[in-house]
Amino acid sequence: MGETLIVRAIVPEDLKVQFDLWYEQEHLPEAHQAFGSFASSRGWSDERPDTHFALYQFAEVGAVKTIAADGTLGTLVDKFDDKWRGRVTRTREVVRVSQSLGC
Repeated sequence: MGETLIVRAIVPEDLKVQFDLWYEQEHLPEAHQAFGSFASSRGWSDERPDTHFALYQFAEVGAVKTIAADGTLGTLVDKFDDKWRGRVTRTREVVRVSQSLGC
């Protein structure tokens, strides 16, 4: 059933507008294309307004390992790090999809 890469970023209030615009116009489209994900989405947490989530969906289990091994993920991580220079922190989680309805 595939897998989803979830990236959680904690964004300081003074960077939110700049981060949101950059992610919308540059980072999400670039990552979606580079990763070859079949769907990519992003949004802000209602519970924690400083928390941004990006989700990259892949049809095959192991796709994230592949983009990590071939350097694609590292290239995008480096671009993120260069842009935000430690001012935005993030974590990544890979979830194997075991059930999906309505997709």
